[in-house]
Amino acid sequence: MSLAKRKFAGEIGALIDKTVMVITVDGKKYSGTLSGIDPDTLSLSLSDAKDEKGATTHKVFLNGSILGQILTIEKPFDLKALSERLEKVFPTMVKLYEDQGFIWVMEKIKVTEKGVTEGSGPIAERVQRVYSLFTKEASK
Repeated sequence: MSLAKRKFAGEIGALIDKTVMVITVDGKKYSGTLSGIDPDTLSLSLSDAKDEKGATTHKVFLNGSILGQILTIEKPFDLKALSERLEKVFPTMVKLYEDQGFIWVMEKIKVTEKGVTEGSGPIAERVQRVYSLFTKEASK
């Protein structure tokens, strides 16, 4: 798989569990939580979906061939900026895996947009404090 295709798949994958708006080629609009996507066909599923008339549906599946646009409604989490902040606290010990949605600190503490998800102890607590401060500043 080419680098461009991997990056595109990573961008699309990062939208999972995020609120998006989808506009079909015939102009119909749906908004909801992106719950699944096939990166090859762009067929997708939306949970708690709403159409432009306000009708809600628990789940909508859309064939990729009818999609015109996929728009993000919420600002994505800036994993790169967080990794740069962590790098200042833990120089040369931070690895960003943006396409997979996580950061490794000291090869034992995993950080995602939800905070520290793997690792424990004083270093994990320090990473969590950096994460908490970062998210607090980002929400202002």
